[in-house]
This record gives sequence, structure tokens and C-alpha cells, in this order.
Amino acid sequence: MSFQGVGFLLQCYLMLAAAMYFDLGEQEEKCIIEEIPEDTLVTGHFLLEPWDRMRLSHSPHLGVTAIVRDPEQEVMMSKRFGKNGKFTFTAHASGQHYICFQTNSTKFSVFAGERLKLHLDVQMGEHSIDPNVDRTKDNLQTLENSLTHLIDQMKFITRHQDYQREKEEVFRAISEETNDKVLWWAVVQTIILLSVGFWQIKRLKDFFIAKKLV
Repeated sequence: MSFQGVGFLLQCYLMLAAAMYFDLGEQEEKCIIEEIPEDTLVTGHFLLEPWDRMRLSHSPHLGVTAIVRDPEQEVMMSKRFGKNGKFTFTAHASGQHYICFQTNSTKFSVFAGERLKLHLDVQMGEHSIDPNVDRTKDNLQTLENSLTHLIDQMKFITRHQDYQREKEEVFRAISEETNDKVLWWAVVQTIILLSVGFWQIKRLKDFFIAKKLV
């Protein structure tokens, strides 16, 4: 495989495996928004830890509640986890999905000012890669899983492109409809202005005739 091909596959993988981290405070909910096509399986892995690893956490039993909302803001999944875990869901409609996290703490279990770091890895497709798996045990199996994952991601890219084309068609239809409405409104305004102008001229002419000025 050429270097360009390897680079393209690596770029696809980086696009579809969204690894990130962010801070999460006491009873605070934070969300990420993902554009997900219909019938796409989403897998997420997360790890919650103190923002400062050198500082002893005051909440050893702290956990996370994961909440997933569909484009209509309906709750698709709500589940309590410990400090790390894995969640999956399938998008039943194309659009923006909200993946939210909230600590399971109370104001008594987390001291004021304590900051937490949530590591999150979101993957699209049926064959996701678990970042916690020891890849040194079976390199051949790991390679096979990686190839299967990349093939699945290519299928996801195809679905995502179809979804983007559908959005473009909808946007184009809305734009054309809006342009038509603007054009017709301009025509109506012109007709109204001309009508008012002719009416005023006629009234003025009738006034001059009545006063015998013409």
C-alpha cells in the first residue's frame, strides 16, 4: 500500500475515533455534539480521574452518569457507571446527537474547587477498538481487528457522505424556496407602489379638475 493510501486510512481513523478530554465539576453536566447518520452504532470509552494526579481525591467512589439524546432531545440512554466504562447506542435518525456526562456526586462527596478530568474516546461503527486492550498479547489478532475496524469506518464514511448530500439537497431546496418568496415579495411590493402612485396621481388630477385649475 502506498504512503498516500496509508495516510488516507490514518486520517479516516483519526476523524472517526474522537479521543478527547475535558474537565467536569460537581453536579456539572457537559455534552459533546456528534453528527451521526441513521443506523450507525456508536461506542464510547471513558475514564474519570482527578485533574491533578498528584493531588489525593476526596471522592474515591465517584462515578459518572452517561446520557445520550437524539436530534429531537429525547433521551436514548441514561446509565450510571464507575470511574471508567463503555457505552453503546445506535442512532435511529440522522442528525445531531448529544452525548452528555455528569458526576454521580453530591456537594458532600466532592469538596469545593475539586476538578475532574474525563477522558473520552467515541468510535463509529460495529467493530470498535477498545483502548484499554493489551495489544502486546496477540499482534496478529490486533492487526486483524484494526483492519476490520478500518473497513467498518469506510462504510461509515460512505453513510456519512450520503447523509451530508441529503442535508445539502434539503438546504438547496430551502434556499430556492426562500429566493422564490423574496422574488415574489419584491414583485408584489412593486405592484403596490405603482398602484399607490397611480391612485395618488388620479386623486390629484380629480382635485385640480374640481377646483377648475386645469
